[in-house]
Amino acid sequence: MAKLTIVANIIANTNKVELVKAELLKLIEITRAEEGCINYDLHQDNENPAHFVFYENWENRELWQKHMANNHLSEYMKATEGAVAEFTLNEMSIIG
Repeated sequence: MAKLTIVANIIANTNKVELVKAELLKLIEITRAEEGCINYDLHQDNENPAHFVFYENWENRELWQKHMANNHLSEYMKATEGAVAEFTLNEMSIIG
C-alpha cells in the first residue's frame, strides 16, 4: 500500500484562534508516536493567524484511518466545537 499524504486546513473563528491553536498543539506529540505516522507538522499562516495547516505523511491509509478513530481527535473536536469556521482535508499521493 502506498504512502498517504494528508493536508488538513483548519480556519479558526477570529475570536477563537488561541483556543484552536492550543488544542491543535496537543495533538502533535501523541500523533507522532502512533504507528504509521511518518510526520505530523502543524503550520500557522503568517498573514492570517486563524489559518492552520497540518501536513502529514502516513505509511498507508489504513494506519491513518486508525489515527482518525483515536480518542484524542474526538477530544479535540469537543474542545473546539463552535470555534472552527472551516475545515478541509485532502488525501493525497506523491506523484513525483
